Amino acid sequence: MPVTLRHLDARLFPAWLERSRAEYANDLVTAGQTPEDAHRNADESMARSFPSGTPGSGHVVFDVVDDAGETVGYLWIGPDTSDDAGAWWIWDIMIDADKRGRGFGRRTMTLGEEYARAQGAHTLGLSVFGFNTGARGLYESLGYETTSVKMLKKLG
Repeated sequence: MPVTLRHLDARLFPAWLERSRAEYANDLVTAGQTPEDAHRNADESMARSFPSGTPGSGHVVFDVVDDAGETVGYLWIGPDTSDDAGAWWIWDIMIDADKRGRGFGRRTMTLGEEYARAQGAHTLGLSVFGFNTGARGLYESLGYETTSVKMLKKLG
């Protein structure tokens, strides 16, 4: 499936930011946080990443666009938080639920890798929730290796 990355129109950024924040909060709830904690943590995370309401230096948000010109998801990519300028991070990737399983995610990841490499990246990392087995399988099939595991057990 042909896919392209198109820079997110700055006028659409506030809506994207709210969507990304809400999706992150929902994932945090699925991972075990209370709704209150999840929303607070998502708000704090987005405030750190976008203190002025726009992407920080080197960060870019792309629409993922199919061959018919329809937006089917998004990719947020940029430098990681280390002092290594060549270490990059996929901060968020999402393919619309009704579009998954068609190769959009795989192609988006490949395009993201190409973009990062063109910006001087020598590594590209990401985080994935443990419950997201589909994404984990995709990343592993693309050569991403597990570098840490966080575990939780609910008591009582």
